[in-house]
Amino acid sequence: MNLANKFTFVRIIFTLIIIFILLFPFYQINIEFPKYMINNLIIIDLKYIIAGILFVLAAFTDFLDGYIARKYNMVTDFGKFMDQIADKILVNSVLIILAASNHISAIIPVLIIMRDTVVSSIRMITASKGKVIPAGIAGKIKTACLMIGITLILFSNLPFELWNIKVADVLLIVATVLSLISAVQYYLINREYISQKVEKVKII
Repeated sequence: MNLANKFTFVRIIFTLIIIFILLFPFYQINIEFPKYMINNLIIIDLKYIIAGILFVLAAFTDFLDGYIARKYNMVTDFGKFMDQIADKILVNSVLIILAASNHISAIIPVLIIMRDTVVSSIRMITASKGKVIPAGIAGKIKTACLMIGITLILFSNLPFELWNIKVADVLLIVATVLSLISAVQYYLINREYISQKVEKVKII
C-alpha cells in the first residue's frame, strides 16, 4: 500500500460519505439542513454544498494519486485497477443520486454507465492479449466535463445561475456525448482483438 494507493482509498471513503449525506433521511432523526435563498430565486441546500465540497476534495485526490504515482514511480497494476474503481464509484454514484432527486436527466447516468461497461469489457479483452489501452483525448475531456458539471450541480450551478446560464447542464451533456464517442473509438481501435476473442470462444 504505497502513498498513491492511500489517496485512492481516501477517494473511496469520501465517496461513501457523500452517498451517506445525500441519501440518509436526516429528517427522521429531526435533523434539517438549512436552505438559503439568493436573489429571491435560487435556493441553496447546505446538504448539497457539503456534498459538493467533499466531491471537489475527492476529485482532487484523483489528480493527486496519479501525479504521485508517476512522479515517484509508484505505478502498480493494483493501483491502476483501484483508481478506475474509485473513479467509477465516485462519479456514477453521484450521477445516479442526482438523477433520482431530479437534478439531472436520468439518461445521463444511464448512458455514462453503459459506456463504462462497454469500455471496461473492451479493456478486459485487450488486457488478456497483453495490450494496454491508454485514455484517449475524448475520454479525458469527458472526465473533466463530468467532474466540473457535477460540482456545479451540487453548488446549484453558481455563480452562472445568477445569469441563468446553464453551464452545469451543458457540461454534463458534452460529457455524455464525449463518453459515447470515446466508446466508439475504443471499439474501432480494438475491434481486431474483440473479433479474436469471439472466435476463440466459438472454438471452445
